[in-house]
Amino acid sequence: MGGLTVALYGSACFYVWMNQTRFIFMRQREITQTPADIDLVFENVYLPVSAINGDGIEHMHCWWIPNDDPTGRYLIYLHGSAFNIGANVNHARRFRNLGFSVLLISYRGYGESEGKFPTEAQVYADAEAAWNYLVTQKGIHPGDIFIYGHSLGGAVAINLAVWHPDAGGLILEGAFTSITDMGRQHQYYRFLPIDMITHQRFDSISTITRLKIPVLILHGTEDTVVPFKMSRRLYEKAPSPKKFKLILGGGHNNSARVGGAEYLNSVREFIRFAQEKI
Repeated sequence: MGGLTVALYGSACFYVWMNQTRFIFMRQREITQTPADIDLVFENVYLPVSAINGDGIEHMHCWWIPNDDPTGRYLIYLHGSAFNIGANVNHARRFRNLGFSVLLISYRGYGESEGKFPTEAQVYADAEAAWNYLVTQKGIHPGDIFIYGHSLGGAVAINLAVWHPDAGGLILEGAFTSITDMGRQHQYYRFLPIDMITHQRFDSISTITRLKIPVLILHGTEDTVVPFKMSRRLYEKAPSPKKFKLILGGGHNNSARVGGAEYLNSVREFIRFAQEKI
């Protein structure tokens, strides 16, 4: 009986090791909403990115949502692990209304982006391609670019921001500390040796200590996917300058709607705060 238990436990560990990208990335191919559906002018952009195995080029689909605001602020929008960019149109409009021109990227394997199932390294490379597009092709000054990441996109955003200390600021929402910490909270994974079998780590709690730009961390108090204590830990580890805002009653995907003016004012105040630090 003991041998069978050991075998089953080992099989479970191996299964999670082999398939963890499919547990992390809950991608969706069908795009159900575009910026045009909410009366936003936009442009489809397809950025070439080297395939992870080095075999050729894949194209990442993005939406460029321009803003004629003379303030000249720009935002790289990095969405979470579920759905695709179509589920983020309304939130992207909020940032546009705050004066940003928004580049909303679709990780490879999501929506219209080419590529197979994503990996941690791949989504980091996708974010880097978005940065290079704004700086090299559009000629935007790095200090005018803010980076926004929601949930898993928060981990991608932290990584990108660490590599670009000349960016204007970083905005995180519903972000987690690491995949291993998330695994320990899940009833099906907490009995496994998470540290040993996790190769897609998204170790934001370590990476954020190397941040060199201002950061705003937002989290809803009723988030049942990522507990807000994780954002509090990220805030504690992040170097100054930094700001932290809890949205009372906000869930994982609706803090901006629930928070309303309070949410938007927090972002406005952070923009001024970040620009004073440049």
